[in-house]
Amino acid sequence: MKITFLGTGTSQGVPVIACDCESCRSDDQYDKRLRTSVMIEKEDTVIVIDAGPDFRQQMLRENVRKLDAILLTHEHRDHIAGLDDVRAFNHKSHDAIDIFAEERVQEEVRKDYSYVFARYQYPGIPKMRLNTIGDNNFTIGRLVLTPLRVYHYRLPIYGFRTGDFAYITDANYIPEQTKEKLYGVKHLVINALRKEKHISHFSLQEAIDIIREISPRKAYLTHISHQMGLHREVSGTLPPGIMLAYDGLSFVCEE
Repeated sequence: MKITFLGTGTSQGVPVIACDCESCRSDDQYDKRLRTSVMIEKEDTVIVIDAGPDFRQQMLRENVRKLDAILLTHEHRDHIAGLDDVRAFNHKSHDAIDIFAEERVQEEVRKDYSYVFARYQYPGIPKMRLNTIGDNNFTIGRLVLTPLRVYHYRLPIYGFRTGDFAYITDANYIPEQTKEKLYGVKHLVINALRKEKHISHFSLQEAIDIIREISPRKAYLTHISHQMGLHREVSGTLPPGIMLAYDGLSFVCEE
């Protein structure tokens, strides 16, 4: 199973025009982060978790020719604003793209992309097929996925586990029953917005504490804002087995 980080940033982490901080002005490619998303490939199955405003750019950069489904963690714009661009995959597959999300998130997708679900549809619009997920496991092609309920401040959202890989973004609280589903995972991705505490995201130290509790073989930090600091400087402070993810990073997760 191959994992590729399509984006590791946040709307707070994209280089800001009016910002003069080192991260926003850095020439280091590791400091240039598109909105957070990840691609999972297993044999002939290809899925993406979240499709933010940079979705098209990410697909082109990674030369993605086939996409079976998109999983949505939650409905915030930096995670769903790129869904219109699934039309390229519609054209190639001659089919709608499967979108997996809980009902609340589907409602927002229907509202934001009302033209997709209208009774009378304009030719060439993207085609989406909505699939409802809950707390039970579900299957997409070769992948068996376990939804992981976590909280983004007061908003319940989903992370996902498949095999020995788990992915959590935009969270600041993981219930004990969800932690039970994480124990034994070998590769854990978790969000760390910045060093300072935040109302709806894990800080760097909070993420490290969760990682130590779950004890994966390797952990990757994502959803990183420009407030975190320079990649090269922060990386030198991290404990063994923990690293800042970066756009384009890929690895194979053995099962």
